Amino acid sequence: MKKNIAIVMGGYSSEVNISLTSGNVVYNHLGKEKYNSFRVHILEEKWVALDDDSKEYTINKNDFSFLLGDKKITFDCVFNAIHGNPGENGALLAYFNLINLKHTSAPFYQMALTFNKRDTLSVVKEYGIKTAVSIYLNKGDVVDLDKIIAKVGLPCFVKPNSAGSSYGISKAHTKEAILPAIEKAYKEDSEILIESFLDGTEVSVGVIQYKGAPKVLPITEIVTENDFFDYEAKYEGKSQEITPARITVEEKEKVVTVAKKVYEILNMSGFSRSEYILVNCEPHFLEMNTVPGLTEESILPQQAQAAGISLKELFDNAIVSSLNTFK
Repeated sequence: MKKNIAIVMGGYSSEVNISLTSGNVVYNHLGKEKYNSFRVHILEEKWVALDDDSKEYTINKNDFSFLLGDKKITFDCVFNAIHGNPGENGALLAYFNLINLKHTSAPFYQMALTFNKRDTLSVVKEYGIKTAVSIYLNKGDVVDLDKIIAKVGLPCFVKPNSAGSSYGISKAHTKEAILPAIEKAYKEDSEILIESFLDGTEVSVGVIQYKGAPKVLPITEIVTENDFFDYEAKYEGKSQEITPARITVEEKEKVVTVAKKVYEILNMSGFSRSEYILVNCEPHFLEMNTVPGLTEESILPQQAQAAGISLKELFDNAIVSSLNTFK
């Protein structure tokens, strides 16, 4: 008997349109012979399920069901394709946990933890994982530019603590550039992170739960035309994403070891894509994305393809893993 799958997409953040694109790719590649899949838009103004003709049906938030004619549709599993709030920060997954509905992401606490860059860095540092030097600020804190520069140096990165797709991120080359960068970051989040610049090769590493065990996918090297891997570089063709990365065997072995260790330290399951800078052959962890882009052009699907895993198999594996894991 076919399983009913809700592919949730949209969300409440700046990444809503990116999420809708990812969700539709999942919908188009999920095996129709095995699943009855429905797109579900989780938006601030409405929660609706869509049929094949894009007709909308209101979701009953009591049990995440909807009425299709006179038939009540419930779901066996939710495929989470929401970047940002509320899919990637754990909020929606806590709700699914309460109503005992299985989903393809990690448990809600792990999602909330990894969405918070500051807290994630605090955890991994305790296990000896190398990171950039950083300072944290909350909105309203006094900004001491000399103290910031003394600790992290110039240039430095100013980031929202909880945001994705490089929204709100700036690279400040001068003291005068730091305050505008802080204001830009505060437009995305009330907590920000200021990090030292790491001069090295940037790589992106996908780790997924695959056939019951963590699997590190082929590593991608990021070569941006811009000053850093910003929104334009990610989504508007201003970068090269080279898989497999042009790194040494020793660097590859170290990245694979650290990426798997970080995945396990954080008690992850489901999808993850983490960013590292290789400095003198040592990987420095930047952040983890637990709902990475899922289009044909996105990094994690590229890595899966390089590992011989099609999009159909990638998405099917996520559902099968969740059905087997969340008993």
